[in-house]
Amino acid sequence: MVEQRISVVLSNPSSTLDEEEKKKKVVVHGPSMASGIILAGLGLATIGFGTRFIIRSMPTLGKKMAEAVNNVGQIDGKALAHSRYYKGGFEPKMTKREAGLILNLSPNADPVKVKAAYKKMMLANHPDRGGSPYISAKLSEAKDLLDK
Repeated sequence: MVEQRISVVLSNPSSTLDEEEKKKKVVVHGPSMASGIILAGLGLATIGFGTRFIIRSMPTLGKKMAEAVNNVGQIDGKALAHSRYYKGGFEPKMTKREAGLILNLSPNADPVKVKAAYKKMMLANHPDRGGSPYISAKLSEAKDLLDK
């Protein structure tokens, strides 16, 4: 009904509607150019404030980076002494103890647990997914030793 009156008012300016009714019915606006300009202005303001923040924080970031680079050489064996990781290398012939350490299992673990641990470790260390071929070979060797 309202759409019909709007079309009547627009097509026939000498219709029987009075002036106040014409003003009330013909207040239909589409998207305007002003909304695009406002959005562009807001975008530019956001970019400007972001750039200002980055420029103001650059000197402190430079100092923090320099401190981090200088502190890298201060890590020694004492800092790693209480680490939860195994500190030794691989033995020439793998033992059950070493196989258990590699797979994070007991040397007497049942084959089901060995298979599950092997699968989990291989998902993270497979050479096709960026892992080391040496590590995957050691994982396979450990699985074979504990499966016996």
